[in-house]
Amino acid sequence: MSQGIEFNRLMLDMRSMQMDAMAQPKSVAQVPQLGQSSFADMLGSAINKVSDTQQASSQLANAFEIGKSGVDLTDVMVASQKASVSFQALTQVRNKLVQAYQDIMQMPV
Repeated sequence: MSQGIEFNRLMLDMRSMQMDAMAQPKSVAQVPQLGQSSFADMLGSAINKVSDTQQASSQLANAFEIGKSGVDLTDVMVASQKASVSFQALTQVRNKLVQAYQDIMQMPV
């Protein structure tokens, strides 16, 4: 069940980041303060969590395949779906970042 906890923590972190971003006043040059993580750090952390979820799902599937006791098919399927959903969410974030970059690059200077 630790994969479920990690996935829920990832979702809560993403929601809190969204709420923090919406609550901050808009300014042109906002310098990150000490103690706050940058967007790159948060994105890297999210990527690492997705990777960990995928690795845990793979390990659970391998354990089921070799017949390890205590590994249930439902746990394997749930872990697989969690890994799939987290990867799809990360892919959508990447797509939005690429689209935003392309929009900015097409703006007249």
